[in-house]
Amino acid sequence: MQQVVIASNNKGKIREIRTMIEEIELLSLADIDFTDDIPEPYDTFEENALAKASAIHVFSGKNVFADDSGICINALNGAPGVISAHYSGVRDDEHNLQKVLSELKDATDRTAFYKAVICLVWDGEVYYFEGICGGRIIKEKRGEGGFGYDPIFVPDGYMQTFAELPLSVKNEISHRGKAVKKMVAFLKERIREDSSFI
Repeated sequence: MQQVVIASNNKGKIREIRTMIEEIELLSLADIDFTDDIPEPYDTFEENALAKASAIHVFSGKNVFADDSGICINALNGAPGVISAHYSGVRDDEHNLQKVLSELKDATDRTAFYKAVICLVWDGEVYYFEGICGGRIIKEKRGEGGFGYDPIFVPDGYMQTFAELPLSVKNEISHRGKAVKKMVAFLKERIREDSSFI
């Protein structure tokens, strides 16, 4: 079975993606003994995802994918965006979420969207896959699942937050789910092509 490293130690993210990829063995950073912090200094999701994927590929020599994602809130001119994971100044989901709620206290426009960009390094080539999920920010947390801003984000067409929805539903509609599905379809095609040459 082909292996691919996911450039993350985020247990929630790894759990979500593992349920979506069956044909490929998914390795975490812990599985390859990678313990360094990878800087994400760039202003775009694409550049940060490439920085992470490249660093892990150089370290392990394996196929790897990294995603950079965040929530973009219209009333905040697209913030937190690429700094979603440390919007409050620290990497703490609760602090970040509370900062957003505070900044939106008097906002009438609460529309937002999650965006994910996956950078895949496969056989030395670089590919990108993008997913977007629109929705709105509610005024208080609901739900125990998910991570990040999930307890305050209600996707379009639903009444529940990402933290309330079953993981199977979230994977179907989420920004990361859409990007992963595009990547999985690509990988299935590549694996099928590679096996036909054997």
